[in-house]
Amino acid sequence: MPLPDSSRHARAVPWLVATAFFMEMLDATAITTSLPQMAASFGTQPERLSVGLSAYLVALAAFIPASGWVADRYGPRRVFAGAIGVFTLASLLCALSGSLAAFTAARILQGIGGALMVPVGRLAVLRSTPKDQLVRAIATITWPGLAAPVIGPALGGFITETWSWHWIFIVNVPLGLVLLGAALAIVPAAGTAPRPFDLPGFIGSALACSLLMIGVELPGHGAWPEAGVSLAAGVLLLWWSVRHFRRAPAPLMDLRPMRNRSFAVTVWGGSLARIAIGSAPFLLPLMLQLAFGLPGTTAGLLLLALFAGNLSMKPGTSWVMRRFGLRTVLVANGILLGAGFGLCALLRADTPFAVTAALLFFCGMSRSMQYTALNTLAFAEIPSEQMTGASTLFSVLAQVNAGLGIAAGAVMLQVAAMLGWGSHDAASFRLALCAMGVMAALSIVDSLRLPPDAGAQVTGHAS
Repeated sequence: MPLPDSSRHARAVPWLVATAFFMEMLDATAITTSLPQMAASFGTQPERLSVGLSAYLVALAAFIPASGWVADRYGPRRVFAGAIGVFTLASLLCALSGSLAAFTAARILQGIGGALMVPVGRLAVLRSTPKDQLVRAIATITWPGLAAPVIGPALGGFITETWSWHWIFIVNVPLGLVLLGAALAIVPAAGTAPRPFDLPGFIGSALACSLLMIGVELPGHGAWPEAGVSLAAGVLLLWWSVRHFRRAPAPLMDLRPMRNRSFAVTVWGGSLARIAIGSAPFLLPLMLQLAFGLPGTTAGLLLLALFAGNLSMKPGTSWVMRRFGLRTVLVANGILLGAGFGLCALLRADTPFAVTAALLFFCGMSRSMQYTALNTLAFAEIPSEQMTGASTLFSVLAQVNAGLGIAAGAVMLQVAAMLGWGSHDAASFRLALCAMGVMAALSIVDSLRLPPDAGAQVTGHAS
């Protein structure tokens, strides 16, 4: 018997959202290996291209807090489709840019589209998916966050060498048009009752998120005093914003999900795990190339093992969480995640290729399991009326955690340099990887606070 249209659409929405996320995240990571060629075409120095990367991240961080209100006011279908349209148009403008200023402006527009695409797409999935199918849906929209940072740089380098850097953005245009049509056809249209726009909350949270993202980016450029000022100002504005959201009659961001124990665990301990996970695509390729002297193609092949581990774990995540429960999975797999970083720290330049690939495959599996379990736990026990606030909060955290993952890896390499080791020495990367392993292991402390049946209504676990 054929499925009714609404049921088919509910199953298709997660795949649509995952594809849109993948397009966005692949675009953000693919250009990192194309900066020299882009700088040459703009007639500037490669390091000056960092303004284009930072502009995207700042726009993304600034506009994510408003995404929940926009989705409620205009409906997920129009906002998600509009975000895809803005991102696609901005991609074309990036490809057509003839100067650094034009490219930066286009990247800001891309960031605005991405800021609406990520949380509103997740919200559309959460609203259209029945509770008993939520684990599978979340596993589907999780993989872009793990896969894109791994394959993006290698793919960007291939596209640039084969054609030109412009094609990194041009390929988004036909894909974006297809996704736009699909979004208009299958994403639920209904929003919720409109509420007043919280302008003070938007300004405060946008500035706070922007300053925090700038603060975590600056250490990578050696600007430590500026980073300290930016982070301090960001934390101060964040404190003011939280205080405002708790008192405002119609706050831009709903903080009620923070009272939910399961959601709170994904905020505190989950942030430690996501920071550690986010550092791997930054530290591992640098170690393989700079410390071990491997060519870029060999390092890229090894990192594909990490990607393969991510994908191979996906079919088993639902069964594992149903069989053992979210609490047990987060604790046991958190230990494996930390151990994986420790084992990576033991790698040497003469370690057999197969051994290194097998270890990275194992690390990819543990990353995928922890990421999916955290994402499932975040929304497992959230009431429907708080889903918009939970999705917005989670998106803000995920963006900040991603920036902190790269920053944490860079900071540990700087610490190693202060200790007298060269920044390209294997010992420096061992220190950074061990620190990330400790952070991943510490994340399980928060998970121990969970009851044995946490999230059972969506995983089906019987304690």
